[in-house]
Amino acid sequence: MQRVDTSRFTRRAVLRRSMLGAAVLVAFPPRARAATPMRMACWSQPISEQAHVFAAQEFGWFREAGLDFTFIPGAGGGAAVKNVLTGNADIAFANLEPMLFAADSGEKLKAVYNIYPQNVFNVVSPVSKQITKPQDLKGKRIGVYSLESGTRHNLRIILRAVGLDEKDVEVIPTGVLNFGPLMQGQVDATAATDTGLWAAQQQGLGEVNVLWAREYLNTPTDAFIVSEAFATTQREPLLAFLKVYKRATQWMLDRPDEAAQIAVKHAIDGKDPQRNLAIIKLRNAATLDAHTQQHGLGWFDMALMANIEQTFRALGLLKNPLDMSQLFTNAFVQAL
Repeated sequence: MQRVDTSRFTRRAVLRRSMLGAAVLVAFPPRARAATPMRMACWSQPISEQAHVFAAQEFGWFREAGLDFTFIPGAGGGAAVKNVLTGNADIAFANLEPMLFAADSGEKLKAVYNIYPQNVFNVVSPVSKQITKPQDLKGKRIGVYSLESGTRHNLRIILRAVGLDEKDVEVIPTGVLNFGPLMQGQVDATAATDTGLWAAQQQGLGEVNVLWAREYLNTPTDAFIVSEAFATTQREPLLAFLKVYKRATQWMLDRPDEAAQIAVKHAIDGKDPQRNLAIIKLRNAATLDAHTQQHGLGWFDMALMANIEQTFRALGLLKNPLDMSQLFTNAFVQAL
């Protein structure tokens, strides 16, 4: 029988070979998987209500999910959606109106996550004006951010509830600081949001009456919007992004005080932690409704979406019928 030379298998020899193998591994480490770019075009500059997004960046949650996340600041939801349409962003954090208007013009878009299912728009007036119901707006001067803003669209929804329209009032674009003209008596009422109202109250607005748009049509305030092509070809990275966002949202719901502190470092309006906390609590409230409680964060009420489409067409905001079951989907939320 042939004798086997066991000298090659001494412990010292094995160690030498192991060290050589380790050296090779050190010299040629496995190639790291490249992170997938994810460019989010936001309707605004970085502001305190987005503290959960800053937290996800700071805590490294996007990196853990294999994403190279970029926050693209903007000036309105229309600009955010346009960034998606032109290929300058992958996903828009925007209100629904610019998406619906783009779809009405033939663009292929899809809303994949309901960020704020609660409508935060309102119409505010001093109690001295005695505007306690939509009928009382007839003949009044009403400020809006701009003629392209959600404040104007939601004002029309409130008016429509009682058979009125813009021809029955005087709509005055006053800019985003529209509580100034209200407090100075230049308008009788102003269309605004919950956070705008809170800020004005801190500056001495006084006693007011508030008509909430959600009592007439609870149009979600913001959603994540992508192109149809992106939703189809980049499904896994999109799911990874939405999982991180949902995790960050739940974190802010659970830890608003910590979120307020993070906003100090990242938000252009975030220097005051107490102000941040008040704004964050308002946005946390807008994040939840009966459907998110039942199905999870990000859920769309599809019956409501159909009602929104009908209302927008009745107002003349849309020229063509839109299939909302194609524009909005809960498939991604179900997969989270």
